[in-house]
Amino acid sequence: MPEERQQRTANDLTQGSVAGQLRRQATPFALGLVAIFSFDAADLFFISRLGEDPLAAVSFCLPVIWLVYGIGIGFEAGAASCVSRAVGRKDERLAKRLTTDTTLLGALVACVLVALGLSTIGPVFRLLGATDEVIPLVRDYMGIWYWVAPVDMTLWIMLASIRARGNTLLESKLVTVAAMLNLAMDPVFIFGLFGFPRMEIAGAAVATVTSSTLTLAFAVAYLHLRLGVFAKVLAPLREILDSWRHLLQIAIPAMITNAIVPISSGIVVSLIAAYGVDSVAGYGIAMRMEPLALIPFYALSAISSPFFGQNFGAERFDRTLEARRAVMRFCLVFGLGLATLVSLAATTVVGFYTQAPAIADVTHHYLWTVSWSWGAYGIVMAVNASFNGSGRPLPSVLISSSRVIFVLLPLVLVGRWLFGLPGLFGAICVSNLVVAAMAYAWLGRHIRRAAHGHVRMKPAAEGVAGD
Repeated sequence: MPEERQQRTANDLTQGSVAGQLRRQATPFALGLVAIFSFDAADLFFISRLGEDPLAAVSFCLPVIWLVYGIGIGFEAGAASCVSRAVGRKDERLAKRLTTDTTLLGALVACVLVALGLSTIGPVFRLLGATDEVIPLVRDYMGIWYWVAPVDMTLWIMLASIRARGNTLLESKLVTVAAMLNLAMDPVFIFGLFGFPRMEIAGAAVATVTSSTLTLAFAVAYLHLRLGVFAKVLAPLREILDSWRHLLQIAIPAMITNAIVPISSGIVVSLIAAYGVDSVAGYGIAMRMEPLALIPFYALSAISSPFFGQNFGAERFDRTLEARRAVMRFCLVFGLGLATLVSLAATTVVGFYTQAPAIADVTHHYLWTVSWSWGAYGIVMAVNASFNGSGRPLPSVLISSSRVIFVLLPLVLVGRWLFGLPGLFGAICVSNLVVAAMAYAWLGRHIRRAAHGHVRMKPAAEGVAGD
């Protein structure tokens, strides 16, 4: 029975074709992301039917939502890195211990985030530039949405431990179900269908909380009863703390890395707010459309961490160099094709969300400019995930912080001063291109040093006992 469970959950990423492994792992994960981001696009469509103020309110919420998710992704990255390296060394008992302890810690931290978020809605969103007319709508949405954090973070960490074992199909199925449930519930709660009260913007948040909770309940039961990926929750405190320590060595830098993006986005929103609420709404539309276009890059990034983790654990450095080249080729070729398509289709797609010229113009300018650097941004995401997977999270922090502090923000201020909003968006494009080149070179140097024995490989969790 244990062997059968391991076959259902594990996939050896240290053998076989590198490109083939990356493609097989990324494809189901990408399909799951299609469901998630398609829901986001549909969610925004329903909200846009309520008027321009609700659309602007959700746009102000995006940087904060991304910040919370960035913390969750940090825990996810830590779990994927530690568990994948344990799997690479064929230590299933340690993988189970790490899966259990990291999930517990993530849930506890998320509950703290709920309390902090609910108590700071007014000050935070006024700082972002939300007006008195928009703040009540923000309260309606975020007062409910914050409860998504503990549910989603727990779910993501569990699924990351499965992805670390080389199984992305299960994760794809679960996130697709969650997205479909959310999509079905959205119009019911927003517009008050089938006897439910009309909740408008708050209804969108209620739909998200409900669908995520149902998915989490099923995932816990399936992963525990069917796949047996958890160790006993009650264990010696020393073992739990040891797991947390090794998780946080990856998770904290990964949180910082992921927090930098929404913080910079919040700064961009505050700069755009000077041009009016319509401009913020236009930027918000672009921010909901962009993730849908970036799905292949998100998927590649997500599977880069376990791929590098398993192969670094097995000391297969030749495979990591080959993976680095494959990632670069895909990102550049696909990115150019994607930018061409977006340039041709942007006007038609934006028309589904708004007919207001002031809003549409901002969305058009963003998509027409920034889309040409999406392939480069895909390289940055994959490189950061690769560093995390190999047990070296600090370069990811330095890459992301350098992109924002030394490249993006100075260029944004200069571009906005010289050319207004188009100059601001051009600065985002240039920063992605510059940092991608730097990140790609750094990852190659890291792999070659490891291959020559200059980097001491850290175990996933030295001294952590089994269950």
